[in-house]
Amino acid sequence: MSQADLISPFRFLAHLPQHLPRVPRMLRGLYYAGIRNREKNLSLAWALQRAAERHPERPALMDENRQLSYRAFNAWANRLAWAFKAEGVRHGDVVAVMLENRLELLAILAALSKLGAVGALINTTQRGKVLAHSFNLVEPGFLVIGDELLGAFEEIAAQLHNQQAKRYWIADQDCLGDPGQAPDGWLNLMHLAAGQAQDNPPDSQHVRMKDACFLIYTSGTTGLPKASIMSHGKWIKAYGGFGHSGLTLNEHDVLYLTLPCYHNNAVTVCWSAALAGGAAIALRRKFSASAFWSDVARYQATCFGYIGELCRYLLNQPETDSERNNSLRCMIGNGLRPSIWAEFKQRFGVEQITEFYASSEGNIGFTNVFNFDNTVGYTPATYAIVRYDLENDRPVRGKKGFLQKADKGEAGLLISEISAKWPFDGYTDPAKSEAAILRDVFKKGDAWFNTGDLMRDIGCKHAQFVDRLGDTFRWKGENVSTTEVENVLGAFPGVEDAVVYGVEIPGTNGRCGMAALRLAPGCMLDGAALAAHLDAELPAYAAPLFVRLLGEVETTGTFKYKKTDLKQAGYDPSKVDGPLYVRLPGSDSFQPLDGELHAAIARQAYRF
Repeated sequence: MSQADLISPFRFLAHLPQHLPRVPRMLRGLYYAGIRNREKNLSLAWALQRAAERHPERPALMDENRQLSYRAFNAWANRLAWAFKAEGVRHGDVVAVMLENRLELLAILAALSKLGAVGALINTTQRGKVLAHSFNLVEPGFLVIGDELLGAFEEIAAQLHNQQAKRYWIADQDCLGDPGQAPDGWLNLMHLAAGQAQDNPPDSQHVRMKDACFLIYTSGTTGLPKASIMSHGKWIKAYGGFGHSGLTLNEHDVLYLTLPCYHNNAVTVCWSAALAGGAAIALRRKFSASAFWSDVARYQATCFGYIGELCRYLLNQPETDSERNNSLRCMIGNGLRPSIWAEFKQRFGVEQITEFYASSEGNIGFTNVFNFDNTVGYTPATYAIVRYDLENDRPVRGKKGFLQKADKGEAGLLISEISAKWPFDGYTDPAKSEAAILRDVFKKGDAWFNTGDLMRDIGCKHAQFVDRLGDTFRWKGENVSTTEVENVLGAFPGVEDAVVYGVEIPGTNGRCGMAALRLAPGCMLDGAALAAHLDAELPAYAAPLFVRLLGEVETTGTFKYKKTDLKQAGYDPSKVDGPLYVRLPGSDSFQPLDGELHAAIARQAYRF
């Protein structure tokens, strides 16, 4: 950490005058973020209807071929809501939704919010048993599947516990123009909605902040994905924090969105920021670094939603004429590392970086509302950064049994107090929720949410992200559960033990996977067969890129793998006893990793 990142009270006060014009809107944001009454009738549906009343003819959504006004988008969502209601969808019902980024997806989610139904946002990259698990975990009574993902769904359809769930098909085309012809055994949702009423259903007036809005899948720290509950209350906090206090988008702004809509970054952070000001969202199916600036110019985008990895991809592109004098003035997202922050801001002329920190399941969020550099920003929530014993993987407790606060600038575990104002909605599994709570933290009987992240306090209620803890790491903008990857490796012939952890590669964001394997006596590692096995069983971002072989695996007293020493050695041949392997970009096999190859990776000769 640079000393220049610390924010003193004097520096903070000197920074305030430039934000004075935004004060009324920021105060409104603080009001929404601080509402304690969870019975209050505020929701995503309310926010959309408010935007449609205030900006009826302004664009709400656009893609390569379409542009919808707020009036037209709200009417479409209403028709879908009435169709869902006629099909038996009621308040609190779980509807699994699996579509790629397209306008139809946002219309479906808006429709569900109007009924108080819950959209379970299936990760579109999942396949096989992980995908089946995600459906079965939330026990949906209704399934909405895009034609582009029908093959992936049908591979696991027989594994679904509820075979009676109604199945709705969405054509992979402009469904407003032509709803298409559904395959046998499927209901055509867009066709059912075509003749429905366009007025707001009365149900939307009864959706409360305490009601669930989305189920967002998170790898958490162990095992298969968990479904975290995104309540309307947390969505409204984002609407206040990001939409009013963080960004100040208005009806003339366009937010370019390439992040997947099964993530909160897209459907909560970016969508709430757009709705708060009546801005448009320009939606792209998948991020493309080469098409980014031509898209920005096409839509005259003034803002975009990012993750750190996306920013690194853009910086790695050769300079182009289209990036110069671009229309972007702000960006919102997370994971932008201090090492590239200044370079990104300067090269692309972005004035405001609204970096934030939040988790799908947590009860705390930071937002860079005052536009300081190299920080996740400010939070009104009650939090503490406490000392953490990395060697034994646990918070440090003092003589009286309570946790100890870290000093300013010292890295420690971020925890946030659970209270009526800052409730913890948790997971669909109560046992998983309880495991994320720390009790008797500073006094007997208190309860705090364990974020599992290392942060440092840099002053004036601002923090800086340091790293993720424990059994999850982040690569390619996705959380990777080490337990899931260890289970996949354990199923590979000859593997007796597998320990997975994240390691850094110079010039990249986050950490990629590395596996330490203990093989059965007499077994040799088949690099090509292992790569093929990983490709078949895991998404590309979760598959380890480095492998080392161990004679034995150290475990703790509770049989957890000791990863600290393994992480510190990484894939450096000078620190590792035993064979090392790497899977280079574009390769379909693991190959031996020696000092020469390690040096080439260190000087960024390969683009991972």
